[in-house]
This record gives sequence, structure tokens and C-alpha cells, in this order.
Amino acid sequence: MHYVAPEVPEKKKEKLSERLGKPAELVVFDNLRDSQCSECKKELPRGSFLFMEGGQPLCLACADLDHLVFLPRGDAALTRRAKKYSGLHTVVVRFSRARNRYERQGLLVEETALERAEQECLSDADIRARRRDADALRRDQEDQDLADHMAAAITAMFPGCRPREARAIASYTAARGSGRVGRSAAGRALEEEALRAAVIASIRHKRTNYDELLMQGVDRTAAREEIRGQVDQILSAWEKPSGA
Repeated sequence: MHYVAPEVPEKKKEKLSERLGKPAELVVFDNLRDSQCSECKKELPRGSFLFMEGGQPLCLACADLDHLVFLPRGDAALTRRAKKYSGLHTVVVRFSRARNRYERQGLLVEETALERAEQECLSDADIRARRRDADALRRDQEDQDLADHMAAAITAMFPGCRPREARAIASYTAARGSGRVGRSAAGRALEEEALRAAVIASIRHKRTNYDELLMQGVDRTAAREEIRGQVDQILSAWEKPSGA
């Protein structure tokens, strides 16, 4: 049973229902330690693939998956097409100790499906390359426009902040893929609280010894408390027009 907020549009509800109604994908694990197939007793050294069934490891042969070939992640078009043409496919994952989660490494697909996908990708490689270039230019322009609007909003909020510095703050916080506040929904909507947070972060790193305190092993909360007065002083000055 799944619960959906009443304000979610009907079209989105239908998409969610369709997605949740699909059977879970088969998963094969990229083994991080030596193991053994529970059925044929074959040794499964580190780096080999195994399938879990009933909590027990199986080699690909015993799992009836040994006719599939591995397609590493990295080429979205090839992956999408190979998955589409393969009657049977599995996701390959590996556990990341650094991130404490399983991460996709690629797919196991039928060899004929992979060959067909590779041929199609070769035939329209030029078209897709031109599309990627156009998409990259469009994204760059969107990012520049966002940074421009954000810089103008920061200058309006903090008239004492020099335009060049406001632009630098905007460009940094709005960087695509950075996960910074400027890329959040609130940041893109130019909400005052999000922009203020971006300005404070810039002051903290560029105009105080906050980074130095962190390098000395000072706790983040304690370091922020120590430089709070400096940050508030600069914010107060920036809230006034230059020369006021």
C-alpha cells in the first residue's frame, strides 16, 4: 500500500502508480569478498558476479544468467537501447564502503541486444553528438541567466556588497551539480532566505578564519559560533548602501 499527498496532480499519481506497479528489477552483485555458490559449490572470488536467492549466493550459471554479458555504466544511449532490446536483463551493483550504499555499475544484457544497441548508436552518433552540444550550450545559458538574476537579487538585498562580489557569490552557489543552496528550489526561485544563506556561506569561507579553524580540528558548530560576530558585522555593513 502506498500513500500519496492529496495535492499531487492526477497525471503524476498515474505515473507513480505505474512505476510502483512494475516488478522489481533483478539485481546481480559485484562481489567484494571471496564467496561460494550455495548450489554448485563453485568458488566466487572477489570481483566476480553473484546472484542472491533466498539469502544464499548463486553463481550466474546456477542462477540461469550466465548467457548475459556485462555492459558497464557510462553510455546512457547504449544502456537504454540494450535494456530495451534485451528480453532478460539485470542491474549490477557494488557496495560502496565510502558512501555506505549500493551503487549501480551497469547491466547484464543479452549479447544480441547489446550488438543491436551498439549498431544503432553508431548509426546516429553524429546526431546525438550535435544534440549533446546543443544541450550543453542551452544549459550553460540557463546557468548564466540564473547567476545573473541571483546576483541582481543579492545586490538588491545587500546594496553594500560590490557587484563583482555579488556575481562571484551567485556563480559559486548556482553551479550546476554542486548541491549548493543556489541549486535548490528555493535558490532558483530567488527566495530571500536561500540567498542570504549563500551570502553568509561566502563570507564565512572568504572573509573569516573559519576554514583555518576547521583545519585545526575545531568542531564545525564551535567554529561557526566563533566567527559569528565577524559574519554579522559584514552582513550589517552590506545591508547599507555603499558610502552610507
